[in-house]
Amino acid sequence: MPEELLIHPDPLRDFRVESLTFLGRTKDVYVLGEGPAVIVMSEIPGIYQLVADFARRLCAEGFTVWMPHMFGEAGRVPSKGYALASMAKACISKEFYAFSANQSSPIVDWLRSLARHAHEQSGGKGVGAIGMCFTGNFAFNLMLEPSVLAPVLSQPSLPL
Repeated sequence: MPEELLIHPDPLRDFRVESLTFLGRTKDVYVLGEGPAVIVMSEIPGIYQLVADFARRLCAEGFTVWMPHMFGEAGRVPSKGYALASMAKACISKEFYAFSANQSSPIVDWLRSLARHAHEQSGGKGVGAIGMCFTGNFAFNLMLEPSVLAPVLSQPSLPL
């Protein structure tokens, strides 16, 4: 396999980590860049090298990325076992209503607060929100937040 396709541990040293509390819940958020805010919600198993590299590309295009740590260990190399463990934990977590009908997950309310905060801090006309796979529909739900102007659903799954 070519070296550029190999996934390595990523210490995320170029990101600043902010511990943010909204609605009584505290999460680490990895922040990088200058310009209008884009919230990047990682897929399961969490923030790993390819997700971080995607965030870095957004920064290179003139955005400030706000990447909440929602699953797993930030920077860890993914594996099937690790992904399955992260998925199982998310599915039973009280923050994520993976299999509930007619209600959004509590994490969505937290993400709306993050969107408001990111907009206040980064400025611009509004916030972009990118959800990947499991978090794809979180971006859809963030459309209810007035500061979110551009939700992107990247391979969304499950009616969250």
